[in-house]
Amino acid sequence: MEPLREITAIAAPMLRDNVDTDAIIPSREMKSVSKTGLAAGLFAGWRYTTIGGREPDPAFVLNKAAYAGARILLGGANFGCGSSREHAVWALHEYGIRAIIAPSFAPIFASNCVRNGLAPVRLPVEAVASLARHVESDPQARRLTVDVARGEVRADGEGAALRHPFKLDAESRDMLLEGLDAIDLTLKHRADIDAFLAADRAARPWIYPDRTATDRST
Repeated sequence: MEPLREITAIAAPMLRDNVDTDAIIPSREMKSVSKTGLAAGLFAGWRYTTIGGREPDPAFVLNKAAYAGARILLGGANFGCGSSREHAVWALHEYGIRAIIAPSFAPIFASNCVRNGLAPVRLPVEAVASLARHVESDPQARRLTVDVARGEVRADGEGAALRHPFKLDAESRDMLLEGLDAIDLTLKHRADIDAFLAADRAARPWIYPDRTATDRST
């Protein structure tokens, strides 16, 4: 997984509360069991003028020229609620989104974000609104920085008033900074795991099959 220490990018405001995973990617758009081929279905119900079509709706924020290339989303409360489908995060990542700033997230969605290299950044409602007002006047020039290493969101061209600290739990922060998935995180304790297995094998050898004997029998 690609590490995420800091990203400075165009931020698109989508300040809707309770954006669920079926809105992020409708079930009809989940035509792949892999992490690719999903970006076109991102926000399909809002992004296109007809269900199942591909004619862009010019009123939708990600279709506006000013937000072309957006890699940060500004969202409302309870972002990513609904089903636990990981496809929602896969679609966001494939589209290019690497950070979502919102007052709150559905817990499973936030966990899926971290495990796929997206930063779920929690800020107070007032802070998200101020960032949205900042970028809306000139989205291409007024970019935001999400600094995972420092735990801070900054706005280009502004002073301390638009510097907002945020917190991630230690595990999530490490996974993002080092580009680790859940297995990689476990393997950081490989020496402890091996030491436990060695001690347990010595104490309870009868529960460990003789692999050499098993190999000979086959």
